[in-house]
Amino acid sequence: MRPSIINEVDLTFWIINGISILLLLLITVAMLYFVFKYSKKRNPVPENIEGNTTIEVIWTVVPIILVLYMFYISWGGFINMRDVPKDAMVVKVTGQMWKWTFEYDNQKKSDTLNLPHNKNVKFEIFSQDVLHSFYLPHFRVKEDAVPGAQNYFWIRTAELGTFYAACAEYCGLNHSFMYAPVNVIPEDQYEIWKNSVPADTTKKDSATVTPVTSADTTAGIKSDSLNSGAIKDSLKNETPASDIKKTDTLK
Repeated sequence: MRPSIINEVDLTFWIINGISILLLLLITVAMLYFVFKYSKKRNPVPENIEGNTTIEVIWTVVPIILVLYMFYISWGGFINMRDVPKDAMVVKVTGQMWKWTFEYDNQKKSDTLNLPHNKNVKFEIFSQDVLHSFYLPHFRVKEDAVPGAQNYFWIRTAELGTFYAACAEYCGLNHSFMYAPVNVIPEDQYEIWKNSVPADTTKKDSATVTPVTSADTTAGIKSDSLNSGAIKDSLKNETPASDIKKTDTLK
């Protein structure tokens, strides 16, 4: 079974942080030891300290091994993220100042990303204007949206709920408000939404940006014909208020 991207990224994060903390402790202990042992009080007359080949080999070889190990575990996760499953559904993601637009396989478009539960999803990422970065924090994936080029990654929607997408590359005045709700809903309800009208639910004016809030998410779902009780129950996991800035509409 293919490993989870989320688990691989989390494991890599904790291993690298663990190694960093261990090195910090070793360096701190060594520093305090030398400060104590070679203080002026204990060594009123300075003396020359000769080199130690064994120690020099250790502090050269050990860091090389650690760096190669961190590269190995990071590379494995990267390869998994780029190796898209053959059964993955495709969603086209387009960034522009300052919003995301999502287009599905039947050409339906929306500002809110709606996805079926327990599906592999490939995102084909584009930009209409400047450099953006499509970031899904919950799914631990991020990729630049580059003008004139296509990037991609994939995820598996293993959990029902409402998450969010953000822009992780500074792209101008309203960059910090470039959020979009990500709703993972039951597959049957997703099919109802995808095949309903209107085919385009995007807001045409991207220059006026309203930060995403819980109320906005609910309103967006209703506008996309997601009005059944089953869908509302699946979307109780709202985007944390601490992750979304609440402010007045920018003009």
